[in-house]
Amino acid sequence: MSISVSNSSAVSSAVSQANTQDQKSLLVLKKALNAQAQTAAALIDALPQPPSSNNLPQNLGRTINTKA
Repeated sequence: MSISVSNSSAVSSAVSQANTQDQKSLLVLKKALNAQAQTAAALIDALPQPPSSNNLPQNLGRTINTKA
């Protein structure tokens, strides 16, 4: 079995194209992840703040009653 120069250059070209495609795929993935992170951050920022427990009477919301 002999390996010709034309075969090795074809293999080299195929590997180069595969690497380029992998880089493009990673770039698209990174952009999608960044967009998703921005959307998640916007959703979290849109959540209303919970009411403060400072305005509750002394007997409400300060302790947890447990029985065993």
